[in-house]
Amino acid sequence: QVELAESGGGSAQAGGSLRLSCVASGSAYSSYCTGWFRQVPGKEREGVASIDSDGRVNYADSVKDRFTISQGNAKNTLYLQMNSLKPEDTAMYYCAVVPLGVASATFPALYCLQPGNYGEDDWGKGTQVTVSS
Repeated sequence: QVELAESGGGSAQAGGSLRLSCVASGSAYSSYCTGWFRQVPGKEREGVASIDSDGRVNYADSVKDRFTISQGNAKNTLYLQMNSLKPEDTAMYYCAVVPLGVASATFPALYCLQPGNYGEDDWGKGTQVTVSS
């Protein structure tokens, strides 16, 4: 089991930047999906950016060219660099990781960006991002 801890959320003005971090502790997975997701009250959780163990990266259309997902060298830290923030980026942001058991390239390209493919215990507790206009 992996425990995830997000940090870096806070308040920003529209057009500003924030960098989220997610530190994983516990088991290490050789094949996995990991990513950033966000949720606002009353709406379903949505995928923001994901990366798999083969290095495939995907972004939601709403954040392409503004957000960048990356991993630390030891692969136990996940980052989300958020630039050109908009008020509609306001949400609770969560990181998640799920082991796949087989090579991640076996899965469809957008598999890791779909929140439903992560189990109940695969999530961090979240960090709030608030963007004001």
